[in-house]
Amino acid sequence: MTDQEFDILDELYFLTGFEELKEGCGLKNEELVPALWKMIKKEWVNCFKNYDQEFQATQSEFETNFADYHYLASKKGLMAHNAR
Repeated sequence: MTDQEFDILDELYFLTGFEELKEGCGLKNEELVPALWKMIKKEWVNCFKNYDQEFQATQSEFETNFADYHYLASKKGLMAHNAR
């Protein structure tokens, strides 16, 4: 797990919107978006269309709508985060 991934997961213990996540991590879109997608593919992060609707975004959906989604660390992500 990279330091960047650790910092992102650190912000996702609770359901978090993209702008709040970006501010909490101190990352720019160019850094956060690819890292977040990579973590979704690793099943470390779950993606939500709204507060109660988890879904599996395709890469094109994600790249288009990432700022509209909310994110939450998955059990797998929390285990990786806490094992570090």
